[in-house]
Amino acid sequence: MFNRYRGIRILASLAVMTTISSFGCKDSGSSPTQVGADGTARTFAVIPKGTSHEFWKAVHAGAVKSGNELGVEIIWQGPAREDDRDDQIKVVEQFITKGVDGIVIAPLDDTALVRPLKEAAEAGIPVAVIDSGVNWDGSITFAATDNFEGGVRAAREMGRQLDGKGNVILMRYVEGSASTTKREEGFLDTIRSEFPDVVMLSDNSYGGATLEGCVSTAENLLDRFPEIDGVFAPCEPATVAFMRTLDQAGRKANTVLVGFDASESLVDGLRNDKVDALVVQSPFAMGERGVALLVDSIEGRDVAKRVDTGCVVVTRTNMETPEARVVLDPPIDEYLK
Repeated sequence: MFNRYRGIRILASLAVMTTISSFGCKDSGSSPTQVGADGTARTFAVIPKGTSHEFWKAVHAGAVKSGNELGVEIIWQGPAREDDRDDQIKVVEQFITKGVDGIVIAPLDDTALVRPLKEAAEAGIPVAVIDSGVNWDGSITFAATDNFEGGVRAAREMGRQLDGKGNVILMRYVEGSASTTKREEGFLDTIRSEFPDVVMLSDNSYGGATLEGCVSTAENLLDRFPEIDGVFAPCEPATVAFMRTLDQAGRKANTVLVGFDASESLVDGLRNDKVDALVVQSPFAMGERGVALLVDSIEGRDVAKRVDTGCVVVTRTNMETPEARVVLDPPIDEYLK
C-alpha cells in the first residue's frame, strides 16, 4: 500500500493540486509557504467537519497560527455540510494522492472515516484527530474537548438554574457525530444520577446538520410539549435554533436554555437573556494544538495520545471574566485575513 501511494503521490501531484484548488463545493484556503526551524518545508491539510459555522473559522485560525509559527503551510478544505460523509472522505483521499506531509482532521463520522484515515497512515501521512473521535487508534494524537465532561457540566448548570426540578428536553444533533453524542450522554447520565426530580420529556429527537433542520425540530418539540422548564442543545446550530424558537413562541421567560459553543449571535443572546448558559469549547486551541502536535511527532518528540483542550461554562454573570473572554473571542481576524 505504501509503495503504491508513494508512486501515485509523485506522478499525480500537479494534477490533483489543480483539482483541490477548484473543488467547487468546498471552502478552501491556505497559509503562505512556510519553512520550519529545521529548514524543512511542510504542508498540512486541515480538514474540518464543515465550513459554515463560526466554530470552524476559529479552528482554521488556530491552525494558521501554529502554521505561521512552526513553518507549516496550511491547506484548509472541508465539506460544506456537516453530514456529508462522502464529501469529507473524498477530501481525505485527494490529499493522500497529493502527498501532503500531515493531516489534521475533525471526522464527521466516527466509523465512515476509518478507512480513508488508515489509508493516509499507510501512505506515510501522519494524522492528528481533533474535535471529534474516530474508531481508530492510528492517529498520533486526539486534541479535543472532553465532550462527556462538557455534557456533565451542562447538566449541573441546568440543575442549578432549575433548583433541581422541572421538565427538560434534549435535542440531539446528528447520528454518528462522536463529539455531540458524548455531550448528550454526559448530560443524560448526570441529570438521571444527580437530579432525580428533573424529568426528561424527550431525548431522542435529532435536529440534523443544518440550522433549518434544527429549527424545524425545535418547533416540533415546542408544539409537542407545552410545559418545558429547560432545554439542552449540544452544539451551535441546535442552540441558535432554540434561542430563536423559544423567543418567537414567547416561551423563553419560563424556559432555561443551556447550549454548547459560542458565536456572535449566541453571545448576544446570552447578554440579552435569550440564552442562560453556554458550555464553550476552544476551537482555536484545537486547530493550534492539532498542527503543533503533528509537528512534534514528525520531529521525533513524544506526543500525548489524548489532549484535553478544555471548556468553560459561561453565564451572564461571568461572561466578562478573562477565562470566559479567551473562549468567547478567539483572535480569528488576526489570522484569517
